[in-house]
Amino acid sequence: MSITKSKFGVDKNGAEVTKYTLKNKNGISISFIDLGAVITNIIIPDRDGVFEDIALGYGEVAPYEVNAPSFGAPIGRYSNRISNAKFVLNGKEYKLDQNDSTNCLHGGFLRYNCCMYNVKYEEFEEEDKIIFSRHSPDGEQGFPGNLDYSVTYILDNDDELITGYNAVCDKDTIVNFTNHSYFNLGKGGHKCKDVLNQEVKIEADYYTPVNDILVPTGELKELAGTALDFREFKKLKDGIGKTDAMGNVVTGYDYNFVLKSGGKEGMKKAAQFRDNSTGRIMEVYTDLPGMQLYTANDVDIDNCKDGVHYGNFCGACFETQNFPNAINTEGFPNAVLKAGQQYKSITVFRFKTF
Repeated sequence: MSITKSKFGVDKNGAEVTKYTLKNKNGISISFIDLGAVITNIIIPDRDGVFEDIALGYGEVAPYEVNAPSFGAPIGRYSNRISNAKFVLNGKEYKLDQNDSTNCLHGGFLRYNCCMYNVKYEEFEEEDKIIFSRHSPDGEQGFPGNLDYSVTYILDNDDELITGYNAVCDKDTIVNFTNHSYFNLGKGGHKCKDVLNQEVKIEADYYTPVNDILVPTGELKELAGTALDFREFKKLKDGIGKTDAMGNVVTGYDYNFVLKSGGKEGMKKAAQFRDNSTGRIMEVYTDLPGMQLYTANDVDIDNCKDGVHYGNFCGACFETQNFPNAINTEGFPNAVLKAGQQYKSITVFRFKTF
């Protein structure tokens, strides 16, 4: 296997941004930049051996310095929403940015994907590994504690992209890392207009319903008989215009699914995503309890990679995660990372054809 480096551009502070490309024996290649530890390209074949880039993104540095949709981005310190942009930990209230109605979304105004990272990489016969690391100082984004964290990406010869998150903090804090890549498996890859005819299957029987500003109510609702029922393969478009368990009409997907437990060492299959016209299929495995399905609702961006315009439903995100607002919701999985303890999580994206 091999790793190559190339110049990607220069950021607003004059720092050079480097692109790293990992390639396996089957010709699959995945690229990253040290600005934001972002995935910029995922080039895989269709059933006829045609290689195309299935990851949405930009072709230059400047838009990645903003990257409002978080194309290809690792998200932290706490992904998804925290209600009222605040939480209480050990009797102390911490106030965060209100960047999504009254919520804090994906850490606030300073996104981790807008920061520069240190990089290490290793090449092996069966896999390549690249590690992006960074120090997040106490109080950054409003969160307590000095957090040292890393994002590890591994591409192996089994056509798997393994994403790992590690973190340790000197104070009790909260963490919830995810990857926010947008995938499009259709003809043309990221150039395909939308994902509405592509099919999804999710290993979940329940989801966490939300209020009118997308904060979980604290309930778990069954998926059966609703627009969100992806227990068997279903085209994304088939749920549009139908209702969720709360009677709300679904105009696009932005929901957290409660994944079934089980699997070796806590790993479990979370979802499958496929396109019948190309034969591409992506399987998602994780050790995390939830997964947000997001379908690029209300995206409208010009001059993306290859000069492409991205519109509504241009891609689908499979954001493995703890539940949104877990720190403020009794009964949700624990979101607290104790001082000195190590946080670890793994998500695998496996690419195949059928």
